[in-house]
Amino acid sequence: MRLLLGGYTADMDGRASGLGMLLAGAPDETSAGGALAFAGDVATADSPSWLAPHPGSLTLTPGDVVYAALENRRQVQAFRRTGEAKFVPLGAAVPAGEAVCHVAVSPDGRFLIASCWGDGRVIRMDLDAAGRPSSPVTTAATVDPYGPDAASAPSSAGDIDLVAAARALREAAGDEYAHLVPDHDVAEETEPGAEADAARPSRAHQAVFLPGGLIATTDLGYDVVRFWRDGGSGLRPVQQVTLPKGSGPRHMVWHPSGHLYVVTELSCELFVLAPSVDGTWRLVGGTPLGAGTLPGDSAAELALSRDGEFAYAGVRGSNTLATLRVRGAGDEVAPVALVDAGVDWPRHHVVVRDILLVAGQLSDEVASLTLDLRTGAPGRVRHRSDAPSPTCLLPIR
Repeated sequence: MRLLLGGYTADMDGRASGLGMLLAGAPDETSAGGALAFAGDVATADSPSWLAPHPGSLTLTPGDVVYAALENRRQVQAFRRTGEAKFVPLGAAVPAGEAVCHVAVSPDGRFLIASCWGDGRVIRMDLDAAGRPSSPVTTAATVDPYGPDAASAPSSAGDIDLVAAARALREAAGDEYAHLVPDHDVAEETEPGAEADAARPSRAHQAVFLPGGLIATTDLGYDVVRFWRDGGSGLRPVQQVTLPKGSGPRHMVWHPSGHLYVVTELSCELFVLAPSVDGTWRLVGGTPLGAGTLPGDSAAELALSRDGEFAYAGVRGSNTLATLRVRGAGDEVAPVALVDAGVDWPRHHVVVRDILLVAGQLSDEVASLTLDLRTGAPGRVRHRSDAPSPTCLLPIR
């Protein structure tokens, strides 16, 4: 199997020099269980930290055009495939926001959304028939629901009382399992003389396309998940759901049950959002990633097993992978295991059948782990390969 690698280059203190290619077994295999080998660069670019493929159209084969978030340059660049291991720039780079860190392409290939960690911007760009991006339009800015302008923030209809829920869960769990319940009912303490309502930055981090034309985006700095619909030339805000203050929603995955799972970078939790009958979204549950996460850890990527029975979250710092089992009708998740990721700073991971591939940004390598089909948990490292400052793994044909 072939995988494109995004990575950090010298402009962001990394060792990569552009888009790389990783082989997992033979290039044309559809599984990823074989030996890993870094096959070199396929295109030169400055810190292409996130990669996203074009879904294909009447004139484009899926994956023949790939989009890169050039994080330090504040640009999105399209690349066109010209050979098995060669990509060239497609058109000029399009300006985005500060520290653009994620790109998502609409299922119909009409537009893409760039999320910018540095300034919180969410930007829509048109895509032409060849896949070239253009016409960036910045969406309405996020309002901090915990800030002084909270009254003007969109409604978070259906939100649950997190304090009351935490207290009830703690009582039901008993002394043995109470430590697994998020401490949203514990009063926050501030340092003497510190301002409790210090200014917080908006930090957009990901966009996900949901069924029915809905789009969800995260704001890690303001602790919200926002919902949008495309208006043809820009995005129209629909609703936002507020998560606990300081949790830091980073990445999401849509589950086939219809629920949206959100991993929080700062609090290392997994939250579950669900749509109501009237179409509004609400927070219906959540859990810590595991009892073994450490102070200072930060969660990264979130991915589902092939059958959707398990979710996997990377945890940087302690360098672990959290496995959570999906329960009920998809509205519940429960920690199963927290295992060694086998790399330093597991920035990103993907699941290919029964293999989990994880990018170790600080150890300059990619490792593969076999998933236990019974427990869902990753085992020990199966194969590993050197790879310069990897930040994103993208399987391609």
